[in-house]
Amino acid sequence: MAIKTPKRGGSAGRAESDPAQELDAAVQTAELVEEAESHTEVASDAERDKEIREFASVFRLLSDETRLRILAYLIQNEELNVTDLCNRLGQSQPAVSHHLALLRVSGLIEPRRAGKNNFYSVRTDHFSDLLGRLLSSSGGEMKKIQFHNFKLTRQGR
Repeated sequence: MAIKTPKRGGSAGRAESDPAQELDAAVQTAELVEEAESHTEVASDAERDKEIREFASVFRLLSDETRLRILAYLIQNEELNVTDLCNRLGQSQPAVSHHLALLRVSGLIEPRRAGKNNFYSVRTDHFSDLLGRLLSSSGGEMKKIQFHNFKLTRQGR
């Protein structure tokens, strides 16, 4: 229980603050701030974990040679239909369609319907955003990753 004493030289109605009470309030405030910071760290850890899972999922998709070839053909030609991709890959239409569906669901490519044909193209906005997040996920603004003789560099924003 805090004891209030009148201030010197002031009106008798005012009370001095109790140092023990101030200390308790400061400790409670510090504990609240520490708790809020730990929640923020947990939230950013959870966001980072989610992003890492997303990267792992995309890298699993891209680790398949056929899907990587599909992306390379689409980047080179801007847009191709399923028949063109089947001919270039030497694979059946169901097999190529399966790979395209996986790439489409991941958001790396997008379809365009023209008559009976589906044309596919790389979603460069999503792909560049993904790579930009990957390069900056280590904190700060990382601009390049180098693997032996291969260098991936980010330009712009």
